[in-house]
Amino acid sequence: MTYQIVNARIVNEGKVIEGDLSITKARLSGINTAAGTGAKVIDAKGAYLLPGMIDDQVHFREPGFEHKATIGTESRAAVAGGITSYLEMPNCNPQTITPEALQDKHGRAAARSMANYGFYFGATNNNLESVKSVDQQLACGIKVFMGSSTGNMLVDSEKTLDGIFSCSPLIVATHCEHTPTILKNEASAHAKYGDMIPFSEHPTIRSVEACYRSSSLAVELARRHDARLHVLHITTERELALFDAGPIDKKRITAEACVHHLFFNDSFYPSLGAHIKCNPAIKSVIDQQALWAAVNDGRIDVIATDHAPHTLDEKAKPYLKSPAGLPLVQHALLTLFEHVRAGRFTVETIVEKVAHAPARLFGIRDRGFIREGYWADLVLVDPSTSTRNQPIHSKCGWSPFDDVVFGSSVRMTWVNGELCYQEGNFLPGAWGRALEFTRP
Repeated sequence: MTYQIVNARIVNEGKVIEGDLSITKARLSGINTAAGTGAKVIDAKGAYLLPGMIDDQVHFREPGFEHKATIGTESRAAVAGGITSYLEMPNCNPQTITPEALQDKHGRAAARSMANYGFYFGATNNNLESVKSVDQQLACGIKVFMGSSTGNMLVDSEKTLDGIFSCSPLIVATHCEHTPTILKNEASAHAKYGDMIPFSEHPTIRSVEACYRSSSLAVELARRHDARLHVLHITTERELALFDAGPIDKKRITAEACVHHLFFNDSFYPSLGAHIKCNPAIKSVIDQQALWAAVNDGRIDVIATDHAPHTLDEKAKPYLKSPAGLPLVQHALLTLFEHVRAGRFTVETIVEKVAHAPARLFGIRDRGFIREGYWADLVLVDPSTSTRNQPIHSKCGWSPFDDVVFGSSVRMTWVNGELCYQEGNFLPGAWGRALEFTRP
């Protein structure tokens, strides 16, 4: 299909340009250039036209946990939220820690992912040789859980960590929390409250100290071995001192923040409880404000979701048994546009953090920018039409934003040149592709 999108505010590479954009044979064929004969004309009516979000951290739960989510359901939710590509995590069942498991993930996504896809290869205490020899076109990076979270993939062997950082052929992406500190804090909370620990204790249990001890170790290892390190979901002001401000180009050590840590703070625990229990924990207003500042000065390089759905029945359990993780892909961009409305971020900054930066960081070929010849992965965001009470497309059927009225809306999403989501409806015939990577 050929499209001509007219009357758009095109946001790309630090600028907002009012004009038209054409799509021909799944690729972008030019800004303010005429489309071919028979093009379908879409009137943007002054809405923002962005490169689709590239979410560098999602958990789509397949294989092994399909009662929570599947690649099919969660990629649809992602597309409804303007996410056109995602990088998915290895803590499923079986874990993505062998070449066979990685190939299986690709086969599943090829059959039913609406968005474009890439997959992390998981590190364990025992698979260093597999990490060293991983197929660099099938894996986007190496995921290291340097703190226990969902999936029992903790890597705590000093020898293994040293080997990963010294030998990994791909960027090392880390979940950083210090498990002994967490267990000590949890024991103290249990002694005080018994089995009925309030959810408001979560940021005390998964504390600033637990985050910093682990993230500072990751940074030290990366510097020692000159490794490429991407520290996921930074949550604390203290950790931000570990990272350099400025553009992402030529950085060896980068940092990510997630939409829920930017949107919520610990004042929301009394009302939302388990619905905002995630690892690492949502923390204080001071930490939240520090993250906002770091997005603007470049210490935070990428904004992502860490989409990690669980069922309502699972979430309804008491604190110690309620799993950590939230469904986020459908509302991620909408939360970021709330920051734009509040004057915290510019729309150009949002596009840099959710599209340009992840494309650069992971070497994703021909995506993440509005450039002639690039794949036409686009999202049209209307900043003047509110969103409330949308159907939830994630399989779990709930969202931490159920009662939030957003001031903007995702009108349309294109994946590989195909209009696949329009005004609340999914259109047939649109399928994602495996992301391709350019390697040094």
